Amino acid sequence: MSKPPQPEESKPLTPVELELMHIVWRKGEVAVADVLEALPPERKLAYTSVSTVLRILEQKGVLQSRKVGRGHLYSALLPREAYEVQSVRHLVETVFDGTPSALVERLVEAVPLSPEEVEQLRALLSKKGSKS
Repeated sequence: MSKPPQPEESKPLTPVELELMHIVWRKGEVAVADVLEALPPERKLAYTSVSTVLRILEQKGVLQSRKVGRGHLYSALLPREAYEVQSVRHLVETVFDGTPSALVERLVEAVPLSPEEVEQLRALLSKKGSKS
């Protein structure tokens, strides 16, 4: 029996792949029709397009499928949190030249933060700084 492909660590998902993965992560296990139904009404994707993208995600090792009747049900092999971690690492390496503090600086400058969020960031940084 062949080993399933491993999720592609270094390559971010395309915008359409990520859009469909958000639906899979939220719903758990989906058929193509479930994904189509979960898309916003203004998002016009054909059944065959969604099916193709889900198969591509399966080939990349991000999804797995099981045959049910004439169709397939897809579920995530790559947890959302794991994708977020690999995406942030990729962003730090490619955009911020391997400097995480530059990412944090831009985040703080570019995104409005409530006092509660600022305090959460302080607590996270303090906790990270105390680990040796």
